[in-house]
Amino acid sequence: MTPLAITHYTATSCLGAGLEATLAALRDARGGLTRCDFDTVDLDTYVGVVQGVDRERPPPELARYDCRNNRLAQLGLRQDRFDEAVTAASRRRGAHRIGVFLGTSTSGILETEIAYRHRDPGTGELPSRLDYAGSHNTYSVAAFVRARLALAGPAVVVSTACSSSAKVFGAAQRMIEAGIIDAAVVGGVDSLCLTTLYGFHSLQLVSRLPCRPFDASRDGLSLGEAAAFALLERRDADCPPARLQLLGVGESNDAFHLSAPHPDGLGARLAIQGAIKAARIEPDDIDYVNLHGTATPSNDIAESIAVCAAVERPPPCSSTKGATGHALGAAGAMEAVVCGLVLEHQFLPAGLNVTALDPACSLPYVLENRPAQVRHVLSNSFGFGGTNCSLLFGTSA
Repeated sequence: MTPLAITHYTATSCLGAGLEATLAALRDARGGLTRCDFDTVDLDTYVGVVQGVDRERPPPELARYDCRNNRLAQLGLRQDRFDEAVTAASRRRGAHRIGVFLGTSTSGILETEIAYRHRDPGTGELPSRLDYAGSHNTYSVAAFVRARLALAGPAVVVSTACSSSAKVFGAAQRMIEAGIIDAAVVGGVDSLCLTTLYGFHSLQLVSRLPCRPFDASRDGLSLGEAAAFALLERRDADCPPARLQLLGVGESNDAFHLSAPHPDGLGARLAIQGAIKAARIEPDDIDYVNLHGTATPSNDIAESIAVCAAVERPPPCSSTKGATGHALGAAGAMEAVVCGLVLEHQFLPAGLNVTALDPACSLPYVLENRPAQVRHVLSNSFGFGGTNCSLLFGTSA
């Protein structure tokens, strides 16, 4: 594929709002997981909550989109002057030539959960203030972001569980390659809700402790929330200088099981190989892999097998979910931003909370931050149902 410039990017998570806070937490090997006290949830677990979301309010003309997910989106868009960067791109290229491609899993379902607490006692009807299309509907976040940024290009939401906001990079790349648009806001927004917390708990996938990816005694994930965005642009006369690039996208679907990965990492391997092929590099050119690394027993082993099958001599690897928690539909974009920071600041981030590496996961796992020469970075995102996506990022010469 033709590389695309990443002219701006940002992330907001439990590590903090914006790139400076995110980088500082990664540098300090400091996680953002805290004991769960979200809403009315009664679970013995840790979560990654974004501070300040409840203080956000959409502008009056976008009031119908008011929900926790879109408030989180708005908070994220303001960081690192990302919204201003998009406005500048819109002036250069035209609002109709910039698309919006976002990933989410549950969108604004919390609004409906709250509405069910206030049903009419006689009829059972939901309160009239609930605007399903504006809040709960999966497309709501793209509609809100598109309107908030005054864009007029195509807008798409991908909802493929944990690979959602990685796959949007591929969707945007294809639109740009086809000449339909010249640039795209890509990313993911997912916020905590009761459906997610109790749902993953019912699957026995949630740990009582802060999650420990690739640890021998790992026992499940920690859920988090995040809003992360990047501005992808065609490299042409209207593109400002940009050191970061999207080099390759690989996607697959192994359809092995509704919630478990293929035990041999088959689909994951195909996605990794697809990204490498699209980027036109050799496997040995990869300097770091940001692993999907959810800290569930089966996922980490399957991913380890997949990486070793796709890259004969795997480079240093780590999962940053020990710091951020698993942001589900926003995880791919959140970790793409981490990869951008790795490339810009030339360091390898440690995987947190590990006391003893699982010997069955035969990867060179990074346990302590260290400086490194990094030119190519691979980021993995694997979702329920075998929806796999790998992204390859690099720096321009």
